[in-house]
Amino acid sequence: QVQLVESGGGLVQAGGSLRLSCAASGRTYSPYRMGWFRQAPGKEREFVARIHWSTGSTGYADSVKGRFTISRDNAKNTLYLQMNSLQPEDTAVYYCAERKTAGGDYDYWGQGTQVTVSS
Repeated sequence: QVQLVESGGGLVQAGGSLRLSCAASGRTYSPYRMGWFRQAPGKEREFVARIHWSTGSTGYADSVKGRFTISRDNAKNTLYLQMNSLQPEDTAVYYCAERKTAGGDYDYWGQGTQVTVSS
């Protein structure tokens, strides 16, 4: 069973930076894609960024483009999200997720890590 464990969340002032990590264990294959999502209080979960695991091709939500960078370390089975120029509207619980194959939805989710940006 694949487990995803996020870390790196915390409290930061507006304009600051954080780097989230997502460590995968129990995996015996390379996933098709991994992504970051977030859910703010009272709102639905939303897509933040994704990365094709083998090619490194990335995609971002418009709201974070130019500020956030998704990356991965294949050898460490770890996904990252570098978040710069953080704003209060970025406050949310951030989740990483794995998609095993090209078809279907994300198969595994982490437990989430809280990011709070103060103004």
